[in-house]
Amino acid sequence: MHFAKSSCKRFRIVVFATAPSRAIVGLMSDIRDQLHDLHASVCKGLADPKRLILIGALRDGERSVKELCEATNIAQANASQHLAILKSKGLVTSRRDGQRVYYKVTSPKINQALDLLLSVMEDQLNTPAV
Repeated sequence: MHFAKSSCKRFRIVVFATAPSRAIVGLMSDIRDQLHDLHASVCKGLADPKRLILIGALRDGERSVKELCEATNIAQANASQHLAILKSKGLVTSRRDGQRVYYKVTSPKINQALDLLLSVMEDQLNTPAV
């Protein structure tokens, strides 16, 4: 077995020049499976028109539940349920200020991803059927 060593004051790194062991391949497979599960979970969080509307209403920044309900015309109880799902999927975060709860999107990349999906759908609508 060939290997190269590199060390610094605190860590010693050993890089193997042979194929990864079955344990490493299995670990990589487990990580890949976990990423696919997480991806599917996030997509499920987005799989409702009202949740997409709520995320869209958060595009410009943090808003209270009351502000979201007024902007989207979604009843407060229903909006709260959808926001709880979005929060459980890691798509939004919340903070409490007195009696009000404020939500915001966790990353601008969420809006970028949704914009990309919309662009793909627009392309599909503009492409004549074969």
